[in-house]
Amino acid sequence: MTTAEIIEQKLRDAFAPTLLEVVDDSESHRGHGGFREGVQTHFNVKIRAAAFAGQGRVARQRMVMKVLSEEMAGPVHALALDVAAP
Repeated sequence: MTTAEIIEQKLRDAFAPTLLEVVDDSESHRGHGGFREGVQTHFNVKIRAAAFAGQGRVARQRMVMKVLSEEMAGPVHALALDVAAP
């Protein structure tokens, strides 16, 4: 599985989202810190799930980061998050 597929699967399993978009944005960071040739390192994630209802922006982002802690410690250098309830 690619890193993008792993991220998508983990988020689906954890939050059962009504909307989930995981976009590998690594190539647009060529020449910048954290870019590694042939490795998915930079992502944009948009997720909508009932689990985020009543949570503030930082709390929602922390929920996602906790689920993806393994990836953040490994191949992922940057993760842009758009997290909200449906």
